[in-house]
Amino acid sequence: MKIVEADGFQFRFSDAIDAFVFDEKDKTKITFHGAPMKGVDIVAEFESAYVYVEMKDYEAPLIYDLVNGVTEDEIHARQDSFKWLKNYLKYKYRDSYLYRYAEQKVEKPVHYVCLITFDNALNSRMQKALKQELPVGRASRRWVKDIVSSCQVVNIEKWNENFPKWPVKRLDEAT
Repeated sequence: MKIVEADGFQFRFSDAIDAFVFDEKDKTKITFHGAPMKGVDIVAEFESAYVYVEMKDYEAPLIYDLVNGVTEDEIHARQDSFKWLKNYLKYKYRDSYLYRYAEQKVEKPVHYVCLITFDNALNSRMQKALKQELPVGRASRRWVKDIVSSCQVVNIEKWNENFPKWPVKRLDEAT
């Protein structure tokens, strides 16, 4: 069992070979990268795959919700916010993949899971947008390898439903 605490959450990876805070800020830790690129919050290694985990805990998710905008200005602002977040999540993954590629740690399929405290509908829209832009699967017939095998965007409830062997809790609930 690997237990990882990051950004106010605790993950229990029951079947992981390894799991650690990938976006390490402490220069004295072995998992600190030091290169000027973005990194996902957690990397978990399993026998047959790697899982990259990014977490975002938002108190006001409405600024990303395109569907419920009222005025044109509000809708436009929400579109800009949604696009910014999608790009941020996309580049967190891509930079992390490059880090791990340079470490020769992409020999297994890589799955990307974003834990975002949005409702299921908004997470579903974000997942659809991310899958297109990462891209999931082989985007080119010239590619020999996927750069990401799957992408999921879930909230805490959906995480625990989809990944019962890797439960997550907020740290204030973890005791």
